[in-house]
Amino acid sequence: MIGGLLRRLIDTDPDERLEIVVVANGCTDDTALVASQSSARVQVVEVPAPSKIAALRAGDDAATAFPRAYLDADVLVDATALLAVADALGAPLYAGAPRMTVDTTGASVWVRWQYKVWELTDYRTATMIGSGLYVLSEAGRARFGEFPDVIADDGYVLRLFDEAERVVVDDVAFSIRAPRTLRSFIRRQARILAGNEQLNALFPERAPAAGSRSHASLLRRLVTRPALWIPAAAYLWVRLIARVQARRVRGNWRSQAWNRDATSR
Repeated sequence: MIGGLLRRLIDTDPDERLEIVVVANGCTDDTALVASQSSARVQVVEVPAPSKIAALRAGDDAATAFPRAYLDADVLVDATALLAVADALGAPLYAGAPRMTVDTTGASVWVRWQYKVWELTDYRTATMIGSGLYVLSEAGRARFGEFPDVIADDGYVLRLFDEAERVVVDDVAFSIRAPRTLRSFIRRQARILAGNEQLNALFPERAPAAGSRSHASLLRRLVTRPALWIPAAAYLWVRLIARVQARRVRGNWRSQAWNRDATSR
């Protein structure tokens, strides 16, 4: 996974504008070796803890360039997309991302239904950054100190910037892989819900408004799309199950440093 991402970044960056830092955090595979052998341009940092937050902190310590992109190893993106976002940043825009696409190849119909409905949510239709990739200007990164110990680093970063301070560059895109199975999807969704609740508890001043308005917006969009009524019922059912599972995650936040979905790899 990391090898393919690095090859794509390097091959699409002939002018070597990117500074590339790979943090291998608690890895028991050959991630560090693959990264170090991919190019002399790649700086590899190893940390013992299997924690994404530890990886983000170590990456920040090693990196020097701005704007700075933070991305998971399992996203698919090229240098052109990252550089386009970097070039778009500048006051009043401090954070950004390429347009996100979800690859549902090989996913069950239940999972595909979830994403069809999710595409109509306020979260998806707003200026969304995160979900595995976000880019910060130097001024944007200065808005906070070190990454806090949270489940959802992308959610934390998203809440630091008003919508007018964020940009999604629609001309370029990155892709994430959807979980293959409904069970894996529910597990991921539970972690997202728990992460949001944790952020609400730790940073109540940045908590979003109650969700009743966004739910009403989604309902209005679905009313005119009869083909999505059955997927919408499945979407609601899955969210209810995920909310129950989120209580278990919420009760043990500190153990949720990272959660990997093996079905999307």
